[in-house]
Order: sequence, then C-alpha cells, then structure tokens
Amino acid sequence: MKKRNFSAGPSILPQQTIEETAKAILDFNGSTLSLMEVSHRGKDFIAVMDETEALFKELLNIPEGYSVIFLGGGASLQFCMVPFNLLEKKAAYLNTGTWASKAMKEAKLFGEVVEVATSKPDNFTYIPKDYVIPADADYFHITTNNTIFGTEILTDLDSPVPLVADMSSDIFSRVIDVSKYGIIYGGAQKNLAPAGVTFVIIRNDLLGKVSRPIPTMLDYKTHIDNGSMFNTPPVVPVYAAMQTLRWMKANGGVPAMEKLNIKKAEILYAEIDRNPVFKGTCAVEDRSRMNVCFVMSDEYKDKEADFLAFAKERNLDGLKGHRSVGGFRASIYNAMPIEGVQDLIDAMQAFEKEVTK
Repeated sequence: MKKRNFSAGPSILPQQTIEETAKAILDFNGSTLSLMEVSHRGKDFIAVMDETEALFKELLNIPEGYSVIFLGGGASLQFCMVPFNLLEKKAAYLNTGTWASKAMKEAKLFGEVVEVATSKPDNFTYIPKDYVIPADADYFHITTNNTIFGTEILTDLDSPVPLVADMSSDIFSRVIDVSKYGIIYGGAQKNLAPAGVTFVIIRNDLLGKVSRPIPTMLDYKTHIDNGSMFNTPPVVPVYAAMQTLRWMKANGGVPAMEKLNIKKAEILYAEIDRNPVFKGTCAVEDRSRMNVCFVMSDEYKDKEADFLAFAKERNLDGLKGHRSVGGFRASIYNAMPIEGVQDLIDAMQAFEKEVTK
C-alpha cells in the first residue's frame, strides 16, 4: 500500500502527474529521447510551455493584460525580484509568518518597508485584521497561506495599491479574482509540480516604472518578452505542472478543488476539536485548508512521538510539524483524496482509544 503523503513540500502530486512525467522521462512524445535531454526550443517542448501557460490562464480565469511566466529560483528569489521591479520608494508588508518575514527582509534592501501588522507576538497563530495600507506604497505584499503555522487568508483583499501575493502553497486550491492582484507568485512544489519551477502572474502595466537598472535575469520583462525561454527553463517541473493542470481541468477545475478542500479541512478540524488527545494551534477563523497544524493536548504531551510512530505504522507519512513549531502538520493539498484525510482521522480515533483506556 502506498503511503499517504502529508508532507508540506515537496508534497503529494496526482498519480497522473507522476506516471505521465515518468513516461516522458523515459521517452518524450515517442522521440526515444528523455524529456530531460530534449531541446527546450524544440517544437514538442515549446508546445508543453504553451499549453501550461494556457491552462494557467484558463483555470484561474486570468484577464487580459497579465502575463504568466515560469522561472527558477523558487519563491525565495521572488522575495527580491518583486521589490527590484516594483519598489521605488516604499512598500507595505503584512507579516504573517516565516516566509512573509523573509520576503520583508529582502525588500528592505531596495527601499522603505512598512510592516502594516504582524501576529509574531502570538507565534503567528492568526491573520491580523484592521490594519491600514499606506496609500502611497508602491505595492502591498501578503503571504496567503502559512505552511509552518497553519493560517490562511481565504478572501481576495481590497488594496488601494497593487496587491502582491505569495501563493506558493494554496494556488489552485480556491477560486481567486486575479484582477485584484498585481503579482501572484509561488514555488510549484506544494500544489502543482516537483520543486524547480516558480510561476509568476503579473499585470504588465506595473513594469518599467522603477528608476534603478535591473539585471537582465531579474527583470520580469526579460522573461515575458522571451516566453520564459530567455535561459533554459526547468523542463521536467514544467512538464509535470502541465500534467497537474490537465488533471485539475479533467476533475472540475478550481471550483471542484475548492469544494473538496473545504470538505477535507472541515472533517479534519472537526476531529481535532472533538478528540481530547489533540488540539488546534490557530485562531479558528484563520485556519488553513492546506496545512492543518495541531498538537497534543496538555495532558498527553509526552505522547507526541508515540502518535507519529502509530501513524507511520498505518502508512501515514510526513505528519511531523515544522521544527520551529513542533506538534503535527497534515498538508492536505489538492491531490490528497478525502480517503487519505479519513485515514488520518481513523488513526487519531484509534490512538485516542489506546491512550485513554
């Protein structure tokens, strides 16, 4: 029996993505050549890049005036590319966790950074509200889902300045209004593809406004003008992303993904709230649908390692919480079936019987 993969990233992928990518690695499009060795400028791979971009635009309903590009460097490179391209004088950041903090740190190299709000004093257990976005900021940056602490912004915010969002871990998990965003970016290794490719959705009219010179490779225009082919793209992860997008489309698109994700999160949080052995870590209204964080109840704290071993015996993998938080983290991305979540719930209930008898 294959393990249930609850890892936060690299994470679970649809079986179709794994199988089709494996086939292409052995023989790409009947060429007898591996996907790993074909020219990225050959017509067969250009077709892959074109389809992946088209599926992004279709599934997210991306309006005219936006470009979709595929880059290397992970979301971490975007922490500096965003301010390099957009920050002229001042940027605003909402600090909701580790990745938001890292993004803010990079932006400070390029200009003034205003932290509009933070939940750091409470270990990032909630999403701040009632803050003011400076109307004179060049952009406002948010991290929509916090994989380490298990909180998520589940609505499209209204912003008086261009809204920039790191959606590494919840892209395609819910319907979004792309027109409310100036830039959406993310690493692919949480809900889309294996590590190695980063997507950027960018409103074209935001570019070309900063006075500083931008290195060629760090200029979004370079990659837009060259169709993500200025340098050799991460061929295998792009191909895998295309397969995942095909799988999403065949299974009802983003609305269907969102419906299933709501159900998975509801039943798992319900068990956490019911089970006396476990407890949640975040404000209920801000709980993530993607990364469900929980710990042992106080009286069972010494049973943490026991539960991890108990889960492992039942082929439940990747449940250990981030080292900075501890406890448990069940990442239930799009590719996690509801049966996998039910297997975890069954294990929690069985463990409850064992330790409370």
